[in-house]
Amino acid sequence: MILSDKTIIKMLKNGRLSIEPLENYQIQPASVDICLGNTFSMIEDSSDGIIALNKSINYKVFETEKYLLLPGQFVLATTREYFSLPNDITAFVEGRSSLGRLGLFIQNAGWVDPGFEGEITLELYNANRCAIELQSGRRIGQLVFAQLDQEALHSYSGKYQKQRGATGSRIYLDSDR
Repeated sequence: MILSDKTIIKMLKNGRLSIEPLENYQIQPASVDICLGNTFSMIEDSSDGIIALNKSINYKVFETEKYLLLPGQFVLATTREYFSLPNDITAFVEGRSSLGRLGLFIQNAGWVDPGFEGEITLELYNANRCAIELQSGRRIGQLVFAQLDQEALHSYSGKYQKQRGATGSRIYLDSDR
């Protein structure tokens, strides 16, 4: 079941769900708007031009209030908000259609596990022929919350727990290398 604004507000007030910072205008009928943070990262070029999934990947991380996303460019970004989900709530990230109509794709894995805590890393891609100016603090997507049928047996405790900033891939830490 997708949570309504009434339920989201109730959970925020009783502390079961935490979103910081959060302005009232961000709470929508069935979601919470997420805003772009000021941290970005890009994969650094490797000498052989290959990304090996079993090795650590180098990223150039930088902070800025405005970022010009060039046509065909991919960059990691972060939400301004820091989230803490209870063990019986999951969420998924959706892009704003107004931005999608400009060619900005939010290529997020899209799923936030129960028990996750941290900022959400967004994968942004410019499919347009023009550059798109990204502004920190601007609404970039929405988080839709859903109630699990029961509390999860194991809450999220993975490699991105409590992340801050535009966090690069840690796939090299997977046991199925």
